[in-house]
Amino acid sequence: MSFSRIRDQFEKHVIANYARFPLCVARGEGSRVWDVEGREYLDLFPGWGVAGLGHCHPAVAEAIARQAGKLIHVANHYYCEEQGEFGEILSRRCGGRRVFFCNSGAEANEGAIKLARLVGQPRHKIIAMRNSFHGRTFGAISATGQAEYQRGFTPVVPGFSHAEVNDLASVEALLDSQTCAIMIEPVQGEAGVVAAAPAFLASLRKICDERGLLLIFDEVQTAPCRLGEWFGHQYFKVEPDLVATAKSIAGGMPTAAFLARPEVAEFLKPGTHASTFGGHSLGCAAGIAAFKAMEEERVMDNIRTLGSWLDDRLGTLVGDECGVKAIRRVGFMIGVELAHPGAALVDDCREHGLLVNCTHRNIIRLLPAFNIEKPLLERGLEILAACLKREGWRRG
Repeated sequence: MSFSRIRDQFEKHVIANYARFPLCVARGEGSRVWDVEGREYLDLFPGWGVAGLGHCHPAVAEAIARQAGKLIHVANHYYCEEQGEFGEILSRRCGGRRVFFCNSGAEANEGAIKLARLVGQPRHKIIAMRNSFHGRTFGAISATGQAEYQRGFTPVVPGFSHAEVNDLASVEALLDSQTCAIMIEPVQGEAGVVAAAPAFLASLRKICDERGLLLIFDEVQTAPCRLGEWFGHQYFKVEPDLVATAKSIAGGMPTAAFLARPEVAEFLKPGTHASTFGGHSLGCAAGIAAFKAMEEERVMDNIRTLGSWLDDRLGTLVGDECGVKAIRRVGFMIGVELAHPGAALVDDCREHGLLVNCTHRNIIRLLPAFNIEKPLLERGLEILAACLKREGWRRG
């Protein structure tokens, strides 16, 4: 089907809540995709970070096909072999925490918020961070520290306040007798790859221990593997009580989870929380295959090995010639801060066969597949550098 026909279908039948680019992706393989006309693109922002193993990883695709012929979904009041196996895989890599399965990062954060309030009763307040992003559901946008995501939906869920990342005094100023938890992304992705300092996270852990609060890490983007460790908190060497994860845990299938220390997980009794599709057989089979592939392909070694090279290579972009103010990188989360708005640059990159993202108006964001090879990553950075050096995007 032609692109114009597909676009017409969308305009007539699909709610226009996404600002879509003039591109219809027809198929993908690894870090490359092809549009309906057969043109190839290098994707350095695959699926908003969902395709951590690249598009259509063979082992994941085979596991999905095999499972689809066996069992796709079963109600959660029955036991499911694939859910139990995937739960063990996640738990063992996350310090023995227990797993609740759901379908998206927003749902994982909603569940973590509910559990924190359940444990903290009658305390209910949660301190989150400015410039954070936790999802689009009501609890998640209430925790999100960006007013633009709440605009039009007020009043939001009460009980949330927002401190500054890496400013302990701003956290302490919000603490009171009704506080039950502190919630933070160890690396703020939507804000342009802004990392919390290890000492700040350690101080949050100390505050929570002293006051009997729960520490929630939103690791929807940082786990698994994105920072070169199974979970982002392992990179920062700080142990949260609750961890939310999604994006790449199942190789592209819509699967997510939150994980809780056993003594915290005990508060979830039958009837307190549920998800019809959470832990569905198809997604769990994909997750089992994805984690096996991540281990066998040693993707965390790849992320660590390419890290210093990336810093050197990206550092060459900083300066007036490219219009780049700064580079921020943690593992395979990369933010390129521009001196000008970046929307036109994203368009230029796409015209030259490279797919990237712009967030906060002037930060180009890259989330490469964990298993991308250096020559392909170098090719992508060469395209980005060439586009940066052209003057046109700076007038956008």
